[in-house]
Amino acid sequence: MISHPHLPVVIELVRQAGAAILPFWRCDTEVVAKLDDSPVTAADLAAHHLLLAGLQQLTPEIPVLSEEAADIPLAERARWTRWWLVDPLDGTKEFISGSEEFTVNVALIEQGRVVFGVVGMPTNGRCYFGGNGLGAWCAEAHAPAVPVSVRVAPADAFSVVASRRHSSPAQERLLEGLSERFGDLQLASVGSSLKFCMLAEGNADCYPRLAPTSQWDTAAAQGVLEGAGGEVLDLKGQALTYEARESFLNPSFIALPQAAAWRDELVQLARALD
Repeated sequence: MISHPHLPVVIELVRQAGAAILPFWRCDTEVVAKLDDSPVTAADLAAHHLLLAGLQQLTPEIPVLSEEAADIPLAERARWTRWWLVDPLDGTKEFISGSEEFTVNVALIEQGRVVFGVVGMPTNGRCYFGGNGLGAWCAEAHAPAVPVSVRVAPADAFSVVASRRHSSPAQERLLEGLSERFGDLQLASVGSSLKFCMLAEGNADCYPRLAPTSQWDTAAAQGVLEGAGGEVLDLKGQALTYEARESFLNPSFIALPQAAAWRDELVQLARALD
């Protein structure tokens, strides 16, 4: 099993946050628009308060950056060397629509890199966790965790996992390039951080995201994917990192297996779009 002293408590906190969300699911919960027009519900806030209290109790010395409390000045964040990066409810739009494809995301960041991440699914109790050099695991509710790993060759058709809600002209061009290289693509559509988890489990080959995401959307699941033998690269081919910046938006990225024979071709395809 993955060894990090904080991990067991974080997994339990993620599960508790999921339990705090569920009473609001499929219950016509009131939706409020934030300043950036993204939706927030009482479920987001219930999970946020639970995670914030739990993480502050676990590690009083490590600051917490949560989507629901991100108004921390850059000058302060720039001094941090370690911090928790939290999305209390990733996939709020999925949650509002009644879909099961929303998650609770918690990552420990050190010097801009993910140490480990935990991604929990409130509706079924499944939990993914992992980190670079630590391995990656999936635990069903009330069952032992099993190791997961990426696949380095397509099973049948080349499978691309994409967002149901967020595409872009550049992303469509990348898919065209992949189709020319690999033939007909199998497109898998899933919400929230579960896109990374599909790759980590070996159920898809690549996840291109050439549309906006925020740091808290990706960090935890990037930890899972890196532990499973994958990587997340920007369009220049550099690892996606989380240094303190004025904006919380990520650059466009591609997530893929590190050891895939076609890795460099995909990076070249992506570079051509940059």
